[in-house]
Amino acid sequence: MSVFTKIITGEIPSYKVAENDEFIAFLDINPNVKGHTLCVPKKEIDKIFDMDKELYTRLMHFSYDIAKAIERTIPCKRVGMSVVGLEVPHVHVHLIPLQEMDDIRFQRKTTLTPEEFDETAKQIASNL
Repeated sequence: MSVFTKIITGEIPSYKVAENDEFIAFLDINPNVKGHTLCVPKKEIDKIFDMDKELYTRLMHFSYDIAKAIERTIPCKRVGMSVVGLEVPHVHVHLIPLQEMDDIRFQRKTTLTPEEFDETAKQIASNL
């Protein structure tokens, strides 16, 4: 069972932004920048291209809506999207508010307090 499945089942707490029957979006606990959000299918699948095309398409639609909410919430030049999948063997789309290229390089992390995480998640959710 992946750490994301444990988040989905509630075994591990998260700063949830949105959820439907198939997907969940929550703030990355080790964010590159404030607002860094993960969109994850509830079905545990290791690789994004192991998803069937229909589920993949629905994940992209879900991610689109979350990205637009991030854009309305976090001042940024754009919202970047990355799918890497090496750290957790469960499909996840990174949505990262960008000011510069280094924001998406996963080489630096931002430290937020629990209150900042909570407020950021609520702000993004309110912009959906």
